[in-house]
Amino acid sequence: MEFEESGIGEECGVFGCVAAGEWPTQLEVAQVLTLGLVALQHRGQESAGVVTSNGASPPTYTTHKGMGLVSVAFPPEALLKLRSANLGISHTRYSTTGNSELQNCQPFVVDTLHGKIAVAHNGELVNADALRKKVMRHGVGLSTSSDSELITQLLAFTPPMEELDSPDWVARIKNLMTETPTSYSLLVMFKDVIYAVRDPYGNRPLCIGRLVPVSKLYSSGAGEDDTEGWVVSSESCSFQSIGAKYYREILPGEIVQISKDGVKSLSIVPRHEDDPSAFCIFEYVYFARPDSIFEGQMVYTVRQRCGRQLAIEAPTDADVVSTVPESATPAALGYALQSGLPYIEVLCKNRYVGRTFIQPNTRLRQLGVAKKFGALTDNFAGKRVVLIDDSIVRGNTISPIIKLLKEAGATEVHIRVASPPIRFPCYMGINIPTKEELIANKPEFQDIAGYIGADSVQYLTVEGLVSAVQKGIASLQKDDLITSSDKSGGRVGHCTACLTGKYPVELEW
Repeated sequence: MEFEESGIGEECGVFGCVAAGEWPTQLEVAQVLTLGLVALQHRGQESAGVVTSNGASPPTYTTHKGMGLVSVAFPPEALLKLRSANLGISHTRYSTTGNSELQNCQPFVVDTLHGKIAVAHNGELVNADALRKKVMRHGVGLSTSSDSELITQLLAFTPPMEELDSPDWVARIKNLMTETPTSYSLLVMFKDVIYAVRDPYGNRPLCIGRLVPVSKLYSSGAGEDDTEGWVVSSESCSFQSIGAKYYREILPGEIVQISKDGVKSLSIVPRHEDDPSAFCIFEYVYFARPDSIFEGQMVYTVRQRCGRQLAIEAPTDADVVSTVPESATPAALGYALQSGLPYIEVLCKNRYVGRTFIQPNTRLRQLGVAKKFGALTDNFAGKRVVLIDDSIVRGNTISPIIKLLKEAGATEVHIRVASPPIRFPCYMGINIPTKEELIANKPEFQDIAGYIGADSVQYLTVEGLVSAVQKGIASLQKDDLITSSDKSGGRVGHCTACLTGKYPVELEW
């Protein structure tokens, strides 16, 4: 919950769609793209953009971008403008690099020697400054401060061995991947195909879905002949709302071509030496929607395992288990199941408190958290409460909640955090406060329970978190559903840099 108030942001979301079969299609591609973005709205609320194409040679590209939520950025007239499309890509943005301006809104479209390409990107390049200088030395000007425009310009470069009259996009993408090891999931649209790409470390997610008739969405009888189109998304949670079945995850380092004829894996670029993959572990902890699937396992299930592990590592003498609504609810349920304590709700969330509907005066500031939460006093008065949260970042959000519960009748409030302390900034697409702002790096952390007014505070260990995440992967490997190398080479691993300071690659400044 505290992530919502701490300035930690959920990077971005990308979504693409290609209609199957004969073109022009009857599939409403623009509508599928915008509905897909709505399902990814939790990954970015700053701006949204769509680029569609008729897939002709040369293609006609149509672009619409807007600031704010998808529902605001795409009025009905915008969808009408985008209607005549057979394929397209889209993006919802939370700025990790670049200012909050419409010019930084993706997807980016550039002219190349062989025609236009459109690019949507989720992540942050670890060597962006060096790459920016390299591009400028080639005489290419950059109009934005976004990493994504930089990627687009790098893709526009002609590789040394490429024939002038036939663009080799696999070679261009491989060239990009050798220039920068992480962090990116990319959608590249050229003429009648979309190339979907994950960096060799698999730091950011990307998966493929298959559009089928609604009557066959929940049955096992949907065959290849029933395919109405293909979609590719940062998270699988977007598939159900548009009538798509989960097909598969794109592997670390994989380049996949998606066309009206289907899905084709073109290449897998290996990681350096024997480096493990480095999927962001905080996708599981907080960023992803709980109904998304990563590495063959549902996020909700992993969060519940984190709660069970937390109960093993940090048991408490208490009467009830609860949570701050609502991202830590699966972990709280897991803690309750493991500990044998009953799970109850102690807070009722007001979902309609806007940030700008009224200028807070002194009295409203003093009320603080009471504007957002109501105490369900009958559930916990006279009881000892274990309150599960997914994080304590700065410590300025959980403290008033503890005060509210105690004033409403809780005899004790014990905080259990379903992730380890965040101690380091992220340079791979997550907007984390500076090292100095993080409570885990402050002197107050030595007595954090006293600092926030709790009776006790304990975190899940790094080892416990990794164990909870990888337990499900190990189970899938045992059943031969995935291999230990996930078919992409090297070992399966996870990025824990914000917890340990150990980054998967050497950072360049």
